[in-house]
Amino acid sequence: MKIKQYAVALTAFLHLKGPDGTLLYEDGQKVGIDLFSPGSPEYGQVEERRSARTIKRMAENDNKIAHVPLDELRIENAQDLVTLTSGFRHIEHDGPEGTPLSGQALYLAVYSDPSLGWIKEQALKFLGDWGKFTPGSATN
Repeated sequence: MKIKQYAVALTAFLHLKGPDGTLLYEDGQKVGIDLFSPGSPEYGQVEERRSARTIKRMAENDNKIAHVPLDELRIENAQDLVTLTSGFRHIEHDGPEGTPLSGQALYLAVYSDPSLGWIKEQALKFLGDWGKFTPGSATN
């Protein structure tokens, strides 16, 4: 068997559902996120960062598991998702002064907004399913 036929794509598209479970569209276009797969170099960077954070916390806490404050955990998770995001489709968010954000600033604003936590949850669930990144997947 040529096992390479089962290799996953580097990215896949997550079509977002609103908090009520309905698929989101903007002017007939799917609203969603292009995410890097668990097999991508970006995913490896996030795994490495998570491991380093855990080791650092344990070293600072006499090799015991350390409690991470919720605000700090939210920021870290948002930053990890920014690294795993290839792009947004039809998602807008304003900055603190009302100016539209773009790129990583946009991703960070969306992922760190607790009122938009349903987006973060969908992204995390999607990233946990290797099947979403297969060539025959409906998400590609």
